[in-house]
Amino acid sequence: MPQLVIGTRGSALATRQANGVRAALLSSHPGLEIRLEVIHTKGDKLTHGPLHKLGDKGLFTKEIEQALLEGRIDLAVHSLKDLPTRIAEGLALGAITAREDPADALVAKDALTLEALPPGATVLTGSLRRAAQVLHRRSDLKVLDVRGNVPTRLRKFDESPAQAIVFARAALVRLALADRITQRLDPSEFLPACGQGALGVEIRRGDERTSKLVRVLDDFESCRACTAERAFLASLHGGCQVPVGAYARFTGDAPTLTITGMVANLDGSRLLRRSVAAVVTANEEAQALGERLAEVLRGEGCQGILDEVISQSSRNAEQDE
Repeated sequence: MPQLVIGTRGSALATRQANGVRAALLSSHPGLEIRLEVIHTKGDKLTHGPLHKLGDKGLFTKEIEQALLEGRIDLAVHSLKDLPTRIAEGLALGAITAREDPADALVAKDALTLEALPPGATVLTGSLRRAAQVLHRRSDLKVLDVRGNVPTRLRKFDESPAQAIVFARAALVRLALADRITQRLDPSEFLPACGQGALGVEIRRGDERTSKLVRVLDDFESCRACTAERAFLASLHGGCQVPVGAYARFTGDAPTLTITGMVANLDGSRLLRRSVAAVVTANEEAQALGERLAEVLRGEGCQGILDEVISQSSRNAEQDE
């Protein structure tokens, strides 16, 4: 009987996502035998310090990709937002799954919204993108870093004096924690991470057997939208070290894809945001659209903001040493 081995991180969210992929594959290929292989990544082991100071190239994927290259696993399931835009040599993105809601979500004490938080309230997040957008809306708030998997961050929040914390809504939904959400942050206004809410299924390049098996997981709209977002991020050479967000969605009757992107400085006082749209029926067209949005923002001066962020981050890192 054919067997597939799925590589995944060991967190509750990662294994839930990998088991979802396993169930979908078994539904389409009932003769398969599929097991999960848990692999611990650098991002899982380094639990202290802000994520953006640890570097973002494969922080949650490198060890899994190595296992894939060595043939210890046949495919890897990643939260797409964690997968670097440049896929490792010898590997390929075999499928992008149907996307859960890409929005961010606020979990607040007293069931408050972001707008209703008291002046000077503390908001927790480990994301520069989320921090910049929170401060852009509410410059009076205080944003503090928090690390850990979803349950750990929730526990830290509950035990802290902070008034709110921001998560990816999809993570809370997948862990049956949606009842903790006090506000869905509209992704067309509060821009998510590129690929947020979708899963990326990574395979070895040239592995036709696995490629054919995982093809059933690929979702047309999700794949095109996430391809545009990742192309936008790649064109700006962005990652978790800079506040960059994007949201692509199909609108209207025709296959018109609209993508909105933003670049901000660390305190949210400067935030550039633009949208472009085009008819998209293929991944190449989606990629071109994302690249066009990056050029539009460059024309508006986003490179100056990116240079400022990188310079400020470097100064902060030197002060911490």
